[in-house]
Amino acid sequence: MVRELRLVVTAPDYDEALRFYRDVLGMGELGAFSSPGGRVTILDAGRATLELADPPHAAYIDAVEVGSRVAGQIRVALQVDDAATVTATLVANGAELVAEPVRTPWNSLNSRLEAPAGLQLTIFEELDRLSQG
Repeated sequence: MVRELRLVVTAPDYDEALRFYRDVLGMGELGAFSSPGGRVTILDAGRATLELADPPHAAYIDAVEVGSRVAGQIRVALQVDDAATVTATLVANGAELVAEPVRTPWNSLNSRLEAPAGLQLTIFEELDRLSQG
């Protein structure tokens, strides 16, 4: 049984990626390690899930969130309490806006960003909080 999902990203600009994800996005530092000439930091991203989508569904999500197919094979989606505010903060701190927050058919507010370390992010806020356990 899997106990943790850990997404490992090689960041060419390690310091910028660490600043963005730890300091701006607020992912807590769980551990930091070094190797000869290298570094790694493990950040707490909250609960993890693995969402598998076939190509037609991935294209549909891109169409809803962005208007066209823009994501590669991997896109990271992060749930936040206020998608509009977090999106603005991330853009002010180095992310490139791909699409402004939009209300989706599945009742969330989603934006799309190109972020440090080459990750495409969906920032999403669940709008129907009463239905969540």
